[in-house]
Amino acid sequence: MLLAAARELAVKNPSFQAVLGPGAGDRATARYLRELQSIVSPGPDPCHEQRICGPTGFAVDFYLPEEQMIVEVALGLPNSQSEFEKDILKAIIAKELGSDVRRLMFISRAGAEKKCSQPGRKAVIAWARKNHDLSIEVHDLPGVPRKRVRRNGDAQGRKVSPITTTHDS
Repeated sequence: MLLAAARELAVKNPSFQAVLGPGAGDRATARYLRELQSIVSPGPDPCHEQRICGPTGFAVDFYLPEEQMIVEVALGLPNSQSEFEKDILKAIIAKELGSDVRRLMFISRAGAEKKCSQPGRKAVIAWARKNHDLSIEVHDLPGVPRKRVRRNGDAQGRKVSPITTTHDS
């Protein structure tokens, strides 16, 4: 139900996949998460922002004890720098401190599934399963993956001068 609500909410927002930059992007993400929380867990006993990681102060986006699952809405997962490892560590800490956690579900922008099938992240997923009995799944929200902009390079990765000038004749 949570995944379906997350997908429906993303589809309703035509600029969901747009790059908004620092500030505006952070506010849009916070709005999205608040709206998802109000749809999924509107009652007096919410399943969101659960502090199940002991003295660390970490909170998980959603904890569904009946499903033994933590759900993290990690919209930056397709990026090379993301909260991927930190969210896995939060789940392991919660599990070791006595929370019944067997699954971690990531919900992210389009492109996360592909990014998490790369060797480094696949190795972390396999390690978490083998050493901590933690099953990790990644689900993309609908949309077209964002184009990655490479610093000092064009779309094909070729080096580009940091200052370019274009003159129309």
